[in-house]
Amino acid sequence: MSLSCSDLLCGEDSNIIFAAGVDELPEYSSDIDSGPPDVEESVAGLLEDERDLAGINWPLSHESIDASTRADSVAWILKVQRYYCFQPLTAYLSVNYFDRFLYSHHLPKMNGWPLQLLSVACLSLAAKMEEPIVPSLLDFQVESSKFIFEPKNIQRMELLVLRVLEWRLRSISPFWYLSFFALKIDPTATYTGFLVSRAKEVILSTMQEVSFIEFRPSCVAAAAILTAANDLPKFSLISAQHAESWSDGLDKESITRCHQLIQKVAGKNKPRKQPKVLPQLRVATGRVSAVSSSDTSSSASSSSSSTPPPPYKRRRVNSKAWVGDDKGSSD
Repeated sequence: MSLSCSDLLCGEDSNIIFAAGVDELPEYSSDIDSGPPDVEESVAGLLEDERDLAGINWPLSHESIDASTRADSVAWILKVQRYYCFQPLTAYLSVNYFDRFLYSHHLPKMNGWPLQLLSVACLSLAAKMEEPIVPSLLDFQVESSKFIFEPKNIQRMELLVLRVLEWRLRSISPFWYLSFFALKIDPTATYTGFLVSRAKEVILSTMQEVSFIEFRPSCVAAAAILTAANDLPKFSLISAQHAESWSDGLDKESITRCHQLIQKVAGKNKPRKQPKVLPQLRVATGRVSAVSSSDTSSSASSSSSSTPPPPYKRRRVNSKAWVGDDKGSSD
């Protein structure tokens, strides 16, 4: 059935809206006449909203969430985010929905396909919120997905997530503060590009750690910017005490603990120091040649790579009534 422009218009008469007269209309000022919003006030407003929304837009505790199963789900979300080049905010919102759902709703199984289905649904909802182009529900299930879900079951899971979160999908994120905090460190904006980019990497690298749930977005942003700043010799002395002065509402103790946790996680994930490569002697048809052990390792890896790994079979799951059941019953 074709639609005309008139079918998409509201049927109200504009005279009804303005029937009260011009004198009773509210005051109006266009964006052109009004000046740019004050950044300091905007950030202060965000910090105030964080306090008001604590426990609603993110959990206050991680005790009810299993750390290992959550880490696997978050790792998969980050893989898909990189696969499709989604914004970091999309990955952050996905994990935010995931944590808030588990914090307030019990799944029938805390591992296996229920968590995979929840991960797909949360990532799909976040992509619909932030990305201009969203893959199909089947195309989301990439990067070693152990189960393949039918689109109708993912849609039912999305509705359950929306109902549990009370349709609150817009959430304050650490990324909103990064440019503001970077300019506080470097008012000349010489290094702000590096600081913001590095801080985004830090935030993404910490999302698998369940301990970061207890920190507010502004605290995570400040600690991430501190970590990025300390990578530069010029800002190596910037500390949480300096960060507390960036805006009213920032807490030095919370930023310090978050910064220390980031350093701990970074140290744990840091690759080990490469061993020294010592020369080896190879005897070949009457002459002796020195080659590095890296050559032998590369040849071994090339020979092993010629044999393809066995194919991995993914199971198709047809989840049923538990997705729409608030009581969490399963087949």
